[in-house]
Amino acid sequence: MTQSPPAEPDLSWPPPPFRSPDAPVVDADSVRRFDALTYATRPGYRPRLLDVRVPSAARPVPAVVWIHGGGWLEGDRRYPPPTVPAGLLHGAVLGAGLALVSIDYRHSLEAPFPAQLHDVKAAIRYVRRFAGEFGIDPDRIAVWGESAGGHLAALAGLVRPDGPGGAALEGVEGVGEGDTSVLAVVDWYGVSDLVALRGHPMPPMPPMPPGFELPDPYDALLGGSDGERPALARAASPVAYAVEGAVPPPFLLVHGREDGLVPYSQSEALDAALRAVGGTCVLRPVEGADHIFLGSPDVAAIVRDSVEFLAGHLGVRVP
Repeated sequence: MTQSPPAEPDLSWPPPPFRSPDAPVVDADSVRRFDALTYATRPGYRPRLLDVRVPSAARPVPAVVWIHGGGWLEGDRRYPPPTVPAGLLHGAVLGAGLALVSIDYRHSLEAPFPAQLHDVKAAIRYVRRFAGEFGIDPDRIAVWGESAGGHLAALAGLVRPDGPGGAALEGVEGVGEGDTSVLAVVDWYGVSDLVALRGHPMPPMPPMPPGFELPDPYDALLGGSDGERPALARAASPVAYAVEGAVPPPFLLVHGREDGLVPYSQSEALDAALRAVGGTCVLRPVEGADHIFLGSPDVAAIVRDSVEFLAGHLGVRVP
């Protein structure tokens, strides 16, 4: 039997800006899994990866892009906050008949803002570029994030090429051109106004190991001088992009009333800004809950309500 010669190695330089999806793995429950797909590359940075989970369906399904938190300093697409088991989050999305796209993005000490938003936009472009291979409907995409990821989800829903900041905030990472709009946004306890937040004291941090210093997350995100930071803080604030003449997608804001890290007033400010320009927004306080919903007796209900909100705006009836 004659064997085919081995494929020639790809020695191109610089590396391609993204890589096409490999074939999926199909789970026992017929969910198709695409793991660790490279949606954007740039020399000097780690490849940006995403995972795709697509439930069994006769036709393309809508997708939810999940954006992890971690103060823009750390975090991983594979792990929701410790109060939200991955099985709960993934199961709720897939059980509603939605695909789940979990993304990594550059942390702030790798590259300051707007690199994180550029990566989210690149992930959305990538999903649309390969929607046919995934079995995803490219016209029905939503975003959902928590904490730093909630901030980025809000920006992804509000920043437009023809709006404030324009193409500079869209970026050219990965699939360099294409539609990055979304149909709905769920923002769990994200920052909305960095200018206002500068006066909010950070809660005390636990003791750090010798020689380890935790950077201020806001300074690290902005990465500018003291003189530049007010303008940078405004540019990184979702409230700055709720403008007249550009109706935003529907938003669901969920936030613990006792959040000591990102005060509840941050979601109140975004709710007011969205309503002022004719947007649809549901602001849902979680009584007695701190950051990541610590203290909430029913996180499963918060997940369920969030999925139902997304499914409704993506045209899916939850079973």
